[in-house]
Amino acid sequence: MYKLILSLFTLLWSGNLLAHGISEEAKKAMIEGGYFQYVVLGAEHMITGYDHLLFLFGVIFFLTKFGDIVKFITVFTLGHSITLIFATFMSITANYWLIDAVIAISVIYKGFDNNKGFQNYLGFSKAPNLLLMVFLFGLIHGFGLSTRLQQLPLGEKGMAMLGRIVSFNVGVEVGQIAALVIMLLIMNELRKLRLFERLSKVFNDGIMLAGFMLLLMQLHGYLHTSNPDEYSFSTDNHIHHHMEMEKTQTEDNSQHDNL
Repeated sequence: MYKLILSLFTLLWSGNLLAHGISEEAKKAMIEGGYFQYVVLGAEHMITGYDHLLFLFGVIFFLTKFGDIVKFITVFTLGHSITLIFATFMSITANYWLIDAVIAISVIYKGFDNNKGFQNYLGFSKAPNLLLMVFLFGLIHGFGLSTRLQQLPLGEKGMAMLGRIVSFNVGVEVGQIAALVIMLLIMNELRKLRLFERLSKVFNDGIMLAGFMLLLMQLHGYLHTSNPDEYSFSTDNHIHHHMEMEKTQTEDNSQHDNL
């Protein structure tokens, strides 16, 4: 059972479902690709960006007015566009495991905020300014996207490189809009349920749990990956590593008992 659970965990953790990195196929395609290919890649990256989408889902969860949705999404878009374009063009980077860990924290934060955690559990009179927090988290999300984009052959600094970065950013926005349309349709149906208000806490607890799991996965990746350009290692090696850890722990316990 232990091996089965560990295998499933590793499959999710190392696969494209949870790893929205840049594949070798995408890198090769981009060498001869034009701006449109960068747009497509940006859209795909956002649509499969589970952490970005979870955060967005949390942001729009209680928004019912179109103007409010536009306002918050615009602020988030502005934030991630700034760091995506600037950090990539200036070659400012960091360990993407840690950046994605902070993004996971943003998911936890939004679920906690939606459940009035600051008021109910921390005793605050009101939560921090949500518009400001969405902007700040947008900057972090954009930096996360930048660390991935910098894995591509963007060329020397200049207008051509800037054009590729902007094209990727445009694709991210296209993917974001497509995802938002689906989210809003889902939320519209959920709000029709009689138990929506009661279930909303459960949904946001789920968002926090998902964020917490993502945080563990990113920290796990950081601790188990010596080269920041490696995404992961094989399932067999991963299980072998944990079996060795378990074996060592057993031997230590045995020696302790003999003493």
